[in-house]
Amino acid sequence: MKYSNDINKISKIITLVLIVGVITFGNLSCKKIDDEKSTRLATESTNWKTFEDSRANLLSIYGLLRSATVADNAHWLMGDLRKGDFTATTRSDLKAIINGDLKAESPVVNRITNWRAFYAAINAASLFIERSSEIVKLDPRYTPLNNNVDIAQARMLRAFAYFYMVRIWGDVPLVTSSHDGQFITPPRTNQATVLSYCTNELLAAAKVVPFRYGGTDPILPGLYYGVPWNGWNGIIFGRLSAYILLAHVAAWQGDYLNVENYAKFVMDNVPTQSGVDEAFNLEYIDMGNLTENVPNSPFAFKRATLMVGFPFEQTTGLSTANGHIEQLTLAKPYVPKEIPEMFVTKDSILKIFTSPLDLRFSIDPSTGNYRTNYFYNFQSQRPIFNKIKCFGSSITRSDYMLFSSSLVFSRLEEITLLRAEALAVLNKTSDAIAYLNQASALRGISYAPAPGQNTPENAIDAIFAERRRELMGEGWRWYDIVRYNRIKKSNGIFITKGNTPLTFAQFEAQGGIYWPVSRDVISANPSITQYPYWQ
Repeated sequence: MKYSNDINKISKIITLVLIVGVITFGNLSCKKIDDEKSTRLATESTNWKTFEDSRANLLSIYGLLRSATVADNAHWLMGDLRKGDFTATTRSDLKAIINGDLKAESPVVNRITNWRAFYAAINAASLFIERSSEIVKLDPRYTPLNNNVDIAQARMLRAFAYFYMVRIWGDVPLVTSSHDGQFITPPRTNQATVLSYCTNELLAAAKVVPFRYGGTDPILPGLYYGVPWNGWNGIIFGRLSAYILLAHVAAWQGDYLNVENYAKFVMDNVPTQSGVDEAFNLEYIDMGNLTENVPNSPFAFKRATLMVGFPFEQTTGLSTANGHIEQLTLAKPYVPKEIPEMFVTKDSILKIFTSPLDLRFSIDPSTGNYRTNYFYNFQSQRPIFNKIKCFGSSITRSDYMLFSSSLVFSRLEEITLLRAEALAVLNKTSDAIAYLNQASALRGISYAPAPGQNTPENAIDAIFAERRRELMGEGWRWYDIVRYNRIKKSNGIFITKGNTPLTFAQFEAQGGIYWPVSRDVISANPSITQYPYWQ
């Protein structure tokens, strides 16, 4: 069918950008904050003339942002290791991150602390916003409605990139227009200003983008770039994606009233989308879909269950060797590697998974053996974290393996738990527990506070404990630790720097919750300085 060819073209565009990003971005020095040539798939003179140009340039933004987040497995190194649940086996750079030594002399650490790749994606988005309307005048197939929706996506992606960077580096330079030549060297912008900008951009985009593309959505009905709804699910951001991002921006700001408002919009509109256009399948997923790569898996396929994220689906040629947690966590019998690069210790597993009914990890009463949904060979020295295991090809060499798991930023279980978090903070404890149990229902467990223990504080503890279990290996642990300590206003010793114990508030005030900026960035831009904690 024609649309199958179109899907293949789309996949090739994203694959090209992804390969360039993963291989190149990590290895380039930061002579300037962006590099225009790296954001384009054609020359400037021919890049803004046709319907096909608009599609290629829009998808290149997705590809560039995906590269920025996954190159060198940065999403997981930054999200899952600091004070996290994983232990490194032999790699000194992983051990350094786990121990909080984020200025360690390591090529990987230096590359992932370089924000250049994010600014390449931001520049591509700004360029699209500025130039794409030119195509409307030149190609009648590219309608003003199509262009407005595309620009809204570019604004969402740019906002997402800035929010993602704020979580990592705090204050970052805010640049909202494209630059062709040598880039100026702006100082950092206060993160409150950046997050306010993100919110405004996401709210504006949310008014324009449809809930789904290429189907019967009245906002943008019919094929989208010649492709039906099942070619776009999980690939590009729609209206629910915008509200999920708004909820997370608000949560990072501690604005839980708006977290609840935005998350409520998402959850109220999930039923209106499920079952539309044959099988939209926006739903809570059972253990099979979560861990066994069956049809509704957000990890293995470009499905609607991937509400915010980036797919690497094998069938569309997006499998890669780099940019997947499997590269770090799998070993024999899944891949020809003797030991994983990181694993969760048995003591930690038993501490985290405390319910005998938990389908993710517990003893199966029918067999008397430990369940293997999350961990294989629990009784060994190094249990294999096998929750995510999506292979992109037959594996013959231990030094080069292709994987196809998605980067999952948010799925329905995640946004439901975020809403529960907001309700608990807002002292709506019963509602918070109801959503906590709604998110965990298909995992075989539920939270029932003991008499006299139905308090917001206890609900918050239970919600973050469930996020720790459900989202393990999805890049959330460090950011959850930060939000948890902000909510609890923890005043005990959080970390020791040298011989000086620091509370969480002191640690955050010194900028310790953020990553130091790459020395290459500072060398190229003297106006960028490190937070006191990293000086």
